[in-house]
Amino acid sequence: MEQQTGHALGYIEQLYTFADRDRIGTERHQRVISISYLALTRKEQATNSAACGWQSWYEYFPWEDHRFGTPPVLLDRLRPRLIEWAGGASEPTTQRERRQRAAIAFGFDDRHWNEELTLQRYELLYEAALIEEAGGGRDAIAAAAGKPMVADHRRILATGIARLRSKIKYRPVVFELMRPSFTLLQLQRTVEALAGRLINKPNFRRLVEQQDLVEETGETSLDTGGRPAKLYRFRHAVLDDRAIAGTKLPLARA
Repeated sequence: MEQQTGHALGYIEQLYTFADRDRIGTERHQRVISISYLALTRKEQATNSAACGWQSWYEYFPWEDHRFGTPPVLLDRLRPRLIEWAGGASEPTTQRERRQRAAIAFGFDDRHWNEELTLQRYELLYEAALIEEAGGGRDAIAAAAGKPMVADHRRILATGIARLRSKIKYRPVVFELMRPSFTLLQLQRTVEALAGRLINKPNFRRLVEQQDLVEETGETSLDTGGRPAKLYRFRHAVLDDRAIAGTKLPLARA
């Protein structure tokens, strides 16, 4: 990966082994197995920026970004079609089960939005044939539901997003994405970008400080557009104490 992209990898773990018989197409007679990994890197570390490009994962999963409220694509496009899909089942019991699955996965019917259910949401949209990879073509709904990827690669990406969103709550892996020194607001914005949710600012700062995740550098940043902000660095000693390693994401409620 480092040779192909020019990016030095930081945190890395094996993600999942994908081996479904039809994952590369039903016409294939041979099972294709892919072992995926989750790795983090910083954009400024690239030694050969021409070798790769950056893409926001929200271009592939537009319904996952709730930092600015519920995405219109979810309310205006996906929810009506999911309700229609649920009602199209032949049995009333199946209709109820589908409706409940959609409500839990997407936070319908006043249910809580769980940012960790990225994979379940993608698989539900696939089952309902609302995304291009499901074989329904690129109609208006599929086009609104984000960029497609070859074979099951968007499912692999969804698995990685779900794993990372869960991981940042109990391990300080987010600091792999931060520069050596940063402001607390920069740290908060990074966590929010990963979670796709806004975070309560006072609670976030209190938790970071209580867990001794960071320490002041003694310097300030003038790139805030306002008052100079203190610069912090990750306190690596927390890696020796599993009990306090994490961010816990105090999410803001609507």
